[in-house]
Amino acid sequence: MTKSVVMQSGPKLLALDTSTEACSAALQLGSEILTLDEVCPQQHSKRILPMVQQLLSNAGVSLAQLDGIVFGRGPGSFTGVRIGVGVTQGLAFGADIPVYGVSTLAAMAQAARRLYNAEQVVAAIDARMAEVYIGSFRAEQALMQAISDEIAVKPAELKDFALSGKVYAVGTGWQTYQQQLLELQQADILADILYPSAQDMLALAIPALAANAFVGADQAEPVYVRDEVTWQKLPGR
Repeated sequence: MTKSVVMQSGPKLLALDTSTEACSAALQLGSEILTLDEVCPQQHSKRILPMVQQLLSNAGVSLAQLDGIVFGRGPGSFTGVRIGVGVTQGLAFGADIPVYGVSTLAAMAQAARRLYNAEQVVAAIDARMAEVYIGSFRAEQALMQAISDEIAVKPAELKDFALSGKVYAVGTGWQTYQQQLLELQQADILADILYPSAQDMLALAIPALAANAFVGADQAEPVYVRDEVTWQKLPGR
């Protein structure tokens, strides 16, 4: 990314995610997409803003010129999800633009669609405490749609979660609990997709932008899945 992107008609969105060990940012200007992905555990608060600035600088645009900001709403690391939501709020408030949250599990399913043309995906993130965050997705045209609730559960306790036919398995949950999940999910293919990427969040957010479903920055909220975790918005918002 060494030259500016010419501003095009169409959606103009920034996406960012810090919900897992990876830190990801992507910028869409019409049909052009710029993406940065790094695996940098416990460095998200230091890396995400420089990544965003690099994308904007390389494209020659400002936040105020964008239609909105897309963020990874979780599930994932509690601290990582909070960082992502907080950074999104700060950027959106400053530029006076709306925001939209995308499931991190859905983003990984969308990556399987983009890379492998997957029709069915089971996404699982290692949730620690011997649990996984898990959800099932099926393609509807070009986008992956949830066909199950997203839950936090011990792999051995999963019931009636398997999909029949050709199923792609993505996420760190499959890396950590591969044997247990394979026995229950009967997934045919373990795809090399461990972390969500902001570029796939963009694809999932485009219909929401067209439907005017983006919201004010003060309404940006994480989805932890685990009920005992609460979210506090920025002071004074």
